[in-house]
Amino acid sequence: MKMTFPIICIFLLLSSFSHAAVQDFCVADYTVPDGPAGYSCKKPVKVTVDDFVFSGLGIAGNTSNIIKAAVTPAFSAQFPGLNGLGISMARLDLAVGGVIPFHTHPGASEVLTVVQGMITAGFISSDNTVYLKSLKKGDIMVFPQGLLHFQVNAGGTPSLAFVSFSSPSPGLQLLDYALFKNDLSTDLIVATTFLDRAQVKKLKGVLGGTN
Repeated sequence: MKMTFPIICIFLLLSSFSHAAVQDFCVADYTVPDGPAGYSCKKPVKVTVDDFVFSGLGIAGNTSNIIKAAVTPAFSAQFPGLNGLGISMARLDLAVGGVIPFHTHPGASEVLTVVQGMITAGFISSDNTVYLKSLKKGDIMVFPQGLLHFQVNAGGTPSLAFVSFSSPSPGLQLLDYALFKNDLSTDLIVATTFLDRAQVKKLKGVLGGTN
């Protein structure tokens, strides 16, 4: 009899959990604007298996650009089934000489897996320590959330990698674009970066900045 009461209590507790409101997923409803907490949930009756499948990472990105690289995202904005799950992916294509410049993901840590070619990658910690490695096929490297990092094609052939993130919407800020693809005055950029005026003007011209 002494054991009966605890067993009954455990049974009732488990029973209450089984009847609690459980939401298996929150497929993004693109008819409603995105908010700080992500997309609203599509009504379950409108959810299909296609919401949980994304085929875009099988197609090479267009690397005919200034950085000779392309990133194909599979974030919640492109892949509705990811909404609310805390994960996402992207494809990274680097032509010969290609580079993903210094950038950060304010909302996520990143794991990079090299599938083809060689990639030199690195990040800088908050105490300005550099962590740098040349990666070959099958190598994996992690980049902690919010830290500046980059990837460069380190070989004579195109490189391919897949990256995963700890958020369905990791965010992205490219350092060069943040500095030179805007209307912040050249004088202020010179004062805060120690670059000379000619360099700033040149970079603004290349990246599309003004002022």
